[in-house]
Amino acid sequence: MNYIGLNYQVVESKNAVVSALDHGFLYGMGLFETFRTYRGEPFLLDRHLSRLEQGCRLLGIPFHPAEASLKEWIASVMEHNGLEEAYIRYTVTAGEDVLGLPAGDYTKPNHLLYIKELPRLPGDLYTQGKGLQLLKLPRNTPEGPVRLKSLHYMNNIMAKRELAGYPSARLGAEGLMLTGQGYVAEGIVSNVFFIAGDLLCTPSLNTGILPGITREMVLELASEAGLQPVEGLYSWEELLAADEIFITSSIQELVPITGLWNSGSKTLVSGGHCGIRTAKLLELYRERTNKKT
Repeated sequence: MNYIGLNYQVVESKNAVVSALDHGFLYGMGLFETFRTYRGEPFLLDRHLSRLEQGCRLLGIPFHPAEASLKEWIASVMEHNGLEEAYIRYTVTAGEDVLGLPAGDYTKPNHLLYIKELPRLPGDLYTQGKGLQLLKLPRNTPEGPVRLKSLHYMNNIMAKRELAGYPSARLGAEGLMLTGQGYVAEGIVSNVFFIAGDLLCTPSLNTGILPGITREMVLELASEAGLQPVEGLYSWEELLAADEIFITSSIQELVPITGLWNSGSKTLVSGGHCGIRTAKLLELYRERTNKKT
Protein backbone atom coordinates (compact mmCIF):
# COMPACT_ATOMS: atom_id res chain seq x y z
CA MET A 1 0.00 0.00 0.00
CA ASN A 2 2.09 2.88 -1.32
CA TYR A 3 -0.70 5.46 -1.33
CA ILE A 4 -3.49 6.25 1.11
CA GLY A 5 -6.52 8.48 0.69
CA LEU A 6 -6.61 11.31 3.25
CA ASN A 7 -9.42 13.86 3.27
CA TYR A 8 -10.26 13.33 -0.40
CA GLN A 9 -6.63 13.55 -1.55
CA VAL A 10 -4.16 10.81 -2.46
CA VAL A 11 -0.92 10.92 -0.48
CA GLU A 12 2.10 8.68 -0.01
CA SER A 13 1.60 6.32 2.92
CA LYS A 14 4.47 7.86 4.88
CA ASN A 15 2.77 11.27 4.67
CA ALA A 16 -0.72 10.11 5.67
CA VAL A 17 -0.94 11.44 9.24
CA VAL A 18 -3.63 12.75 11.58
CA SER A 19 -3.28 14.81 14.76
CA ALA A 20 -2.33 13.20 18.06
CA LEU A 21 -5.42 15.01 19.39
CA ASP A 22 -7.77 13.21 16.99
CA HIS A 23 -10.47 11.65 19.14
CA GLY A 24 -10.34 8.58 16.95
CA PHE A 25 -6.88 8.00 18.43
CA LEU A 26 -7.57 9.28 21.94
CA TYR A 27 -10.97 7.71 22.58
CA GLY A 28 -11.77 5.38 19.68
CA MET A 29 -14.37 7.81 18.34
CA GLY A 30 -14.52 6.77 14.73
CA LEU A 31 -16.08 4.24 12.40
CA PHE A 32 -15.07 2.30 9.34
CA GLU A 33 -16.52 0.20 6.55
CA THR A 34 -14.75 -2.65 4.79
CA PHE A 35 -15.82 -3.71 1.32
CA ARG A 36 -14.44 -4.91 -1.99
CA THR A 37 -14.71 -4.26 -5.68
CA TYR A 38 -16.02 -6.43 -8.50
CA ARG A 39 -14.79 -5.37 -11.93
CA GLY A 40 -13.39 -2.27 -10.28
CA GLU A 41 -16.71 -1.17 -8.75
CA PRO A 42 -17.28 -1.08 -4.96
CA PHE A 43 -20.04 -3.56 -4.12
CA LEU A 44 -23.07 -2.52 -2.03
CA LEU A 45 -21.45 0.86 -1.43
CA ASP A 46 -24.80 2.54 -0.81
CA ARG A 47 -25.55 0.14 2.04
CA HIS A 48 -22.13 0.62 3.59
CA LEU A 49 -22.51 4.38 3.43
CA SER A 50 -25.98 4.20 4.96
CA ARG A 51 -24.66 2.18 7.92
CA LEU A 52 -21.74 4.57 8.28
CA GLU A 53 -24.04 7.60 8.22
CA GLN A 54 -26.28 6.14 10.93
CA GLY A 55 -23.29 5.35 13.12
CA CYS A 56 -21.73 8.77 12.69
CA ARG A 57 -25.05 10.34 13.68
CA LEU A 58 -25.00 8.37 16.94
CA LEU A 59 -21.43 9.50 17.67
CA GLY A 60 -22.05 13.14 16.76
CA ILE A 61 -19.65 13.03 13.81
CA PRO A 62 -20.79 15.03 10.78
CA PHE A 63 -21.02 12.76 7.75
CA HIS A 64 -22.86 13.40 4.51
CA PRO A 65 -22.39 10.48 2.10
CA ALA A 66 -21.65 11.39 -1.49
CA GLU A 67 -21.43 8.10 -3.36
CA ALA A 68 -20.35 9.48 -6.74
CA SER A 69 -17.42 11.52 -5.41
CA LEU A 70 -16.36 8.69 -3.10
CA LYS A 71 -16.23 6.32 -6.07
CA GLU A 72 -13.97 8.77 -7.90
CA TRP A 73 -11.69 9.02 -4.87
CA ILE A 74 -11.56 5.23 -4.52
CA ALA A 75 -10.71 4.86 -8.21
CA SER A 76 -7.90 7.37 -7.86
CA VAL A 77 -6.35 5.62 -4.86
CA MET A 78 -6.66 2.27 -6.63
CA GLU A 79 -4.97 3.68 -9.72
CA HIS A 80 -2.09 5.11 -7.67
CA ASN A 81 -1.60 1.69 -6.07
CA GLY A 82 -1.81 -0.09 -9.44
CA LEU A 83 -4.90 -2.12 -8.53
CA GLU A 84 -7.78 -3.22 -10.75
CA GLU A 85 -9.59 -4.96 -7.87
CA ALA A 86 -9.25 -4.03 -4.24
CA TYR A 87 -9.95 -4.53 -0.56
CA ILE A 88 -11.12 -1.16 0.75
CA ARG A 89 -11.37 0.24 4.26
CA TYR A 90 -13.06 3.63 4.52
CA THR A 91 -12.51 5.24 7.93
CA VAL A 92 -14.09 8.35 9.41
CA THR A 93 -12.57 9.64 12.66
CA ALA A 94 -14.02 12.30 14.97
CA GLY A 95 -11.11 14.60 14.22
CA GLU A 96 -9.05 16.87 16.44
CA ASP A 97 -10.68 18.20 19.61
CA VAL A 98 -9.85 19.13 23.21
CA LEU A 99 -8.08 16.74 25.56
CA GLY A 100 -11.06 15.53 27.56
CA LEU A 101 -14.52 14.15 26.98
CA PRO A 102 -16.66 16.52 24.90
CA ALA A 103 -20.36 16.94 25.58
CA GLY A 104 -21.17 18.28 22.12
CA ASP A 105 -20.82 17.10 18.54
CA TYR A 106 -17.63 17.04 16.53
CA THR A 107 -17.01 19.43 13.65
CA LYS A 108 -13.86 18.41 11.73
CA PRO A 109 -13.76 14.67 10.98
CA ASN A 110 -10.94 13.02 9.09
CA HIS A 111 -11.61 10.68 6.16
CA LEU A 112 -9.16 7.94 5.22
CA LEU A 113 -9.07 5.30 2.50
CA TYR A 114 -6.87 2.26 2.99
CA ILE A 115 -6.80 0.21 -0.19
CA LYS A 116 -4.87 -2.98 -0.83
CA GLU A 117 -4.89 -6.09 -2.99
CA LEU A 118 -7.67 -8.59 -2.33
CA PRO A 119 -6.48 -11.52 -0.19
CA ARG A 120 -5.49 -14.65 -2.06
CA LEU A 121 -7.76 -17.40 -0.81
CA PRO A 122 -7.24 -21.18 -0.99
CA GLY A 123 -8.63 -22.61 -4.21
CA ASP A 124 -10.84 -25.10 -2.36
CA LEU A 125 -12.18 -22.67 0.26
CA TYR A 126 -15.70 -22.57 -1.21
CA THR A 127 -15.95 -26.34 -1.66
CA GLN A 128 -14.05 -27.73 1.33
CA GLY A 129 -14.72 -24.81 3.64
CA LYS A 130 -12.91 -24.04 6.88
CA GLY A 131 -13.22 -24.66 10.61
CA LEU A 132 -14.96 -22.64 13.30
CA GLN A 133 -13.23 -22.63 16.69
CA LEU A 134 -15.26 -22.02 19.84
CA LEU A 135 -13.53 -19.36 21.92
CA LYS A 136 -13.62 -18.85 25.68
CA LEU A 137 -13.55 -15.07 25.40
CA PRO A 138 -17.13 -13.74 25.34
CA ARG A 139 -18.32 -11.10 22.88
CA ASN A 140 -18.43 -7.76 24.64
CA THR A 141 -21.68 -5.80 24.69
CA PRO A 142 -22.14 -2.76 22.42
CA GLU A 143 -21.51 0.68 23.88
CA GLY A 144 -24.83 1.94 22.49
CA PRO A 145 -28.16 0.61 21.18
CA VAL A 146 -26.52 -1.29 18.30
CA ARG A 147 -22.98 -2.49 17.63
CA LEU A 148 -21.02 -0.06 15.48
CA LYS A 149 -18.06 -0.92 13.30
CA SER A 150 -15.96 1.34 15.45
CA LEU A 151 -12.24 1.93 15.97
CA HIS A 152 -12.49 0.14 19.33
CA TYR A 153 -11.47 -3.40 18.33
CA MET A 154 -9.84 -4.69 21.52
CA ASN A 155 -12.35 -7.55 21.95
CA ASN A 156 -11.67 -8.79 18.41
CA ILE A 157 -7.89 -8.58 18.81
CA MET A 158 -8.00 -10.50 22.09
CA ALA A 159 -10.16 -13.13 20.37
CA LYS A 160 -7.65 -13.37 17.51
CA ARG A 161 -4.87 -13.95 20.02
CA GLU A 162 -6.84 -16.69 21.75
CA LEU A 163 -7.55 -18.35 18.40
CA ALA A 164 -3.83 -18.40 17.61
CA GLY A 165 -3.31 -20.77 20.52
CA TYR A 166 -5.47 -23.55 19.05
CA PRO A 167 -4.35 -26.17 16.49
CA SER A 168 -7.33 -25.20 14.30
CA ALA A 169 -5.81 -21.77 13.69
CA ARG A 170 -2.98 -23.35 11.71
CA LEU A 171 -5.67 -24.86 9.47
CA GLY A 172 -7.27 -21.47 8.80
CA ALA A 173 -10.18 -21.65 11.24
CA GLU A 174 -12.27 -18.62 12.17
CA GLY A 175 -12.93 -17.93 15.87
CA LEU A 176 -16.48 -17.95 17.27
CA MET A 177 -17.49 -15.80 20.23
CA LEU A 178 -20.53 -16.44 22.40
CA THR A 179 -22.37 -13.78 24.36
CA GLY A 180 -21.89 -13.49 28.11
CA GLN A 181 -25.10 -15.53 28.44
CA GLY A 182 -23.71 -18.34 26.27
CA TYR A 183 -25.56 -17.66 23.01
CA VAL A 184 -23.87 -17.81 19.60
CA ALA A 185 -22.78 -14.28 18.65
CA GLU A 186 -20.39 -13.90 15.73
CA GLY A 187 -16.98 -14.68 14.34
CA ILE A 188 -13.95 -12.47 14.87
CA VAL A 189 -14.47 -10.94 11.41
CA SER A 190 -17.71 -12.56 10.27
CA ASN A 191 -21.39 -13.17 10.88
CA VAL A 192 -22.60 -16.74 11.42
CA PHE A 193 -25.46 -18.66 9.77
CA PHE A 194 -26.67 -22.24 10.02
CA ILE A 195 -29.29 -24.26 8.16
CA ALA A 196 -31.65 -26.62 10.00
CA GLY A 197 -34.21 -28.23 7.72
CA ASP A 198 -35.77 -25.38 5.75
CA LEU A 199 -34.71 -22.71 8.25
CA LEU A 200 -31.84 -20.30 7.66
CA CYS A 201 -30.85 -19.26 11.18
CA THR A 202 -28.60 -16.44 12.32
CA PRO A 203 -28.15 -14.74 15.70
CA SER A 204 -30.48 -11.85 16.43
CA LEU A 205 -29.07 -8.33 16.56
CA ASN A 206 -30.22 -8.41 20.18
CA THR A 207 -27.12 -10.52 20.90
CA GLY A 208 -25.06 -7.40 20.22
CA ILE A 209 -23.54 -8.53 16.93
CA LEU A 210 -22.60 -6.25 14.06
CA PRO A 211 -25.45 -5.84 11.55
CA GLY A 212 -23.33 -7.04 8.65
CA ILE A 213 -24.00 -5.86 5.11
CA THR A 214 -23.41 -9.32 3.63
CA ARG A 215 -25.56 -10.77 6.44
CA GLU A 216 -28.36 -8.45 5.37
CA MET A 217 -28.07 -9.51 1.73
CA VAL A 218 -28.08 -13.22 2.59
CA LEU A 219 -31.27 -12.83 4.62
CA GLU A 220 -32.86 -11.21 1.57
CA LEU A 221 -31.75 -14.11 -0.65
CA ALA A 222 -33.06 -16.87 1.64
CA SER A 223 -36.46 -17.30 -0.01
CA GLU A 224 -34.86 -17.72 -3.46
CA ALA A 225 -32.93 -20.66 -2.01
CA GLY A 226 -36.11 -22.19 -0.59
CA LEU A 227 -35.25 -21.21 2.97
CA GLN A 228 -37.09 -19.32 5.68
CA PRO A 229 -34.85 -16.76 7.41
CA VAL A 230 -35.01 -16.70 11.21
CA GLU A 231 -33.11 -14.53 13.68
CA GLY A 232 -32.90 -15.75 17.25
CA LEU A 233 -30.88 -16.93 20.24
CA TYR A 234 -28.91 -20.10 19.56
CA SER A 235 -26.61 -22.38 21.51
CA TRP A 236 -23.37 -24.12 20.55
CA GLU A 237 -25.30 -27.40 20.71
CA GLU A 238 -27.68 -26.14 18.00
CA LEU A 239 -24.68 -25.46 15.77
CA LEU A 240 -23.48 -29.02 16.39
CA ALA A 241 -26.87 -30.32 15.22
CA ALA A 242 -27.05 -28.07 12.11
CA ASP A 243 -27.26 -29.45 8.58
CA GLU A 244 -25.00 -26.74 7.16
CA ILE A 245 -23.07 -23.77 8.57
CA PHE A 246 -21.42 -20.81 6.88
CA ILE A 247 -19.97 -17.42 7.76
CA THR A 248 -20.26 -14.15 5.86
CA SER A 249 -18.10 -11.09 5.28
CA SER A 250 -17.89 -8.44 2.58
CA ILE A 251 -14.43 -9.61 1.50
CA GLN A 252 -14.86 -13.41 1.54
CA GLU A 253 -18.60 -13.55 0.72
CA LEU A 254 -20.11 -16.82 2.05
CA VAL A 255 -17.60 -19.35 3.38
CA PRO A 256 -18.77 -22.90 4.28
CA ILE A 257 -17.94 -24.14 7.76
CA THR A 258 -17.13 -27.83 7.52
CA GLY A 259 -15.77 -28.42 11.01
CA LEU A 260 -16.65 -27.20 14.50
CA TRP A 261 -13.77 -27.09 16.96
CA ASN A 262 -14.10 -27.10 20.75
CA SER A 263 -10.63 -26.97 22.30
CA GLY A 264 -8.79 -29.63 20.25
CA SER A 265 -11.85 -31.69 19.34
CA LYS A 266 -13.39 -31.41 15.87
CA THR A 267 -16.95 -32.23 14.77
CA LEU A 268 -17.51 -32.63 11.03
CA VAL A 269 -20.24 -30.49 9.41
CA SER A 270 -22.13 -31.40 6.21
CA GLY A 271 -19.80 -34.27 5.49
CA GLY A 272 -16.73 -32.06 5.42
CA HIS A 273 -17.69 -30.14 2.29
CA CYS A 274 -19.92 -27.24 1.24
CA GLY A 275 -23.61 -28.05 1.60
CA ILE A 276 -26.04 -27.82 -1.30
CA ARG A 277 -28.01 -24.91 0.12
CA THR A 278 -24.92 -22.95 1.13
CA ALA A 279 -23.68 -23.37 -2.44
CA LYS A 280 -27.02 -22.09 -3.75
CA LEU A 281 -26.89 -19.02 -1.54
CA LEU A 282 -23.33 -18.32 -2.66
CA GLU A 283 -24.43 -18.64 -6.28
CA LEU A 284 -27.29 -16.19 -5.70
CA TYR A 285 -24.99 -13.77 -3.91
CA ARG A 286 -22.45 -13.81 -6.74
CA GLU A 287 -25.24 -13.20 -9.22
CA ARG A 288 -25.90 -9.94 -7.36
CA THR A 289 -22.27 -8.90 -7.77
CA ASN A 290 -22.89 -8.85 -11.51
CA LYS A 291 -25.65 -6.27 -11.04
CA LYS A 292 -25.60 -2.70 -9.84
CA THR A 293 -26.87 -2.75 -6.27
